Amino acid sequence: MNKQTLIQAHNRIKPFIHKTPVLTSQLLDEKAGCNLYFKCENFQKMGAFKMRGAANAILSLSQEERKRGVVTHSSGNFAQAVSLAAKKLGVKAYIVMPENAPQVKKDGVRTYEGEIIECDSTPQAREATANSIKEEKGATFLHPSNQDEVIYGNSTAAIELLEEQPNLDLILTPVGGGGLIAGTALAAHYFSNNCKVIGGEPMEADDAYRSLISGKIETNESFHTVADGLRTHLGDRNFPIIQKYVDKIIRVEEDEIINAMQLIWERMKIIIEPSCAVPFAAVLKNKEEFKNKNIGIILSGGNVDVTNLPF
Repeated sequence: MNKQTLIQAHNRIKPFIHKTPVLTSQLLDEKAGCNLYFKCENFQKMGAFKMRGAANAILSLSQEERKRGVVTHSSGNFAQAVSLAAKKLGVKAYIVMPENAPQVKKDGVRTYEGEIIECDSTPQAREATANSIKEEKGATFLHPSNQDEVIYGNSTAAIELLEEQPNLDLILTPVGGGGLIAGTALAAHYFSNNCKVIGGEPMEADDAYRSLISGKIETNESFHTVADGLRTHLGDRNFPIIQKYVDKIIRVEEDEIINAMQLIWERMKIIIEPSCAVPFAAVLKNKEEFKNKNIGIILSGGNVDVTNLPF
């Protein structure tokens, strides 16, 4: 893996994704005490950065593999991303979703013609169900966050951000499965002068924070966080990248996440989902650390159930 791998991924997926805008807000800059540059992946196709990794993963398959279809397990955004990328490429997509996944995300998958197979809402049930489909249909398994092609696809959001804002001191992303922060960290390593990468994570699902301290992949006992996209843990493909290239992870409380989400809705007039607000919450919590710096924040997605807002 080198810089060229990321450039190839970026060129490969360009026809299938939006180059999303980078927005700023003078009011939020004043509130945070630094210069904020929001990379708006909530405006990405299907409403989240996941489109990048899904497109790169499917485009990396052989014609023979494409014929047999793809399978993934996801509570929402990756499910929609794989469904849409597969539809565009004429590939059958089998989507394993926990039965308690938000209805808006299930509806999204069906809109993109993904075939939903429901399972219990545990990581074990997801994996077992996906494995049985893989065996039965010969479909290729795509992991939402722990697969090289997905990580390389995810890196392209930060590559675009750095092209537009080359003088960033830091980029922050949320941390769930680790695919976005790993890709972002690779992009910062290869495409910036000395830009550091920091993760934001809910206190209620702080496995990545603990993993960096212990040096091994930790899991969560509780998932009681409003950030439904971050209720997963790291994997063996992304964790080494995170260990090597991520500066640290900042944890935030539930009320801090909700407050940050509400501020972005109110001040920037854009829809973001709770997971998306976590890195901004981390900046607001640690103003001294970020004072007067140029900060990129990847707004990871905007697939939120507007009938069930936390504020």
